Amino acid sequence: MTSPEPFGARLRRAMDERGPLCVGIDPHASLLADWGLSDDIAGLERFTYTVVEALADRVAVLKPQSAFFERFGSRGVAVLERAVADSRAAGALVLMDAKRGDIGSTMAAYAATYLDPASPLFSDAVTVSPYLGYGSLRPALDLARESGTGVFVLALTSNPEGAEVQHAVRADGSSVAATMLDHLRAENADAAPMGSYGAVVGATLSDSLSAAGADLAINGPLLAPGIGAQGATAADLPRVFGAAVRDVVPNVSRGVLRHGPDTAALRESAARFAAEVREAVAG
Repeated sequence: MTSPEPFGARLRRAMDERGPLCVGIDPHASLLADWGLSDDIAGLERFTYTVVEALADRVAVLKPQSAFFERFGSRGVAVLERAVADSRAAGALVLMDAKRGDIGSTMAAYAATYLDPASPLFSDAVTVSPYLGYGSLRPALDLARESGTGVFVLALTSNPEGAEVQHAVRADGSSVAATMLDHLRAENADAAPMGSYGAVVGATLSDSLSAAGADLAINGPLLAPGIGAQGATAADLPRVFGAAVRDVVPNVSRGVLRHGPDTAALRESAARFAAEVREAVAG
């Protein structure tokens, strides 16, 4: 049996062909209202399928935020299942933003939910939280390797509360965040053109990176929230990420989604962000 192509290789190709951009699918109540939609299943469906139709055939990555679907119960999860399948069928890589983290068989079940090809929610990658210890993520890391999928580990998040955990210093003098990045670097050793194990690092955190002693050269993707509505711009990326900037996957949500429900406007906004990032990375 032929092994599936690793996520890192598929992501690199998608970024080269479609532009280095990840667009979130975040159907929170205020955004539904901005679109003139009701905060119910009908509004959720209209919002989600409009975004997928507009962008899945042209952006590298779509990132649905699972919580905004789960709040509608089983019918919301059904919408998410269809969005994942339709996005992948149109050529976008799907990064499920679930931020799961647990131990043992429970972590294995979370991993199977998003990274097992037999699952209705099978995605190309998933976000996970390592704060029960990096080793607790092993079921997801191993299944990702087996299924050709990816894992993005929370390392240096853009929320201000994150520093109290992520900047904490361990007995060996390294920060928790730096330790997570070290683990990911080991997972990605010898991978080409890029490893499948990524980190979440906020694009607004230039000062915090040095404070945490963070080496971002992990030979894997760096999911960078914060572009657009949170204040960071594409032009900031080389300064924040340095030599690792080519591996950055900037995440834009509200900056693109606020242009809906007009399909052409959504496409134009996504294309503009992707072009700005490509130009910034190229120097």
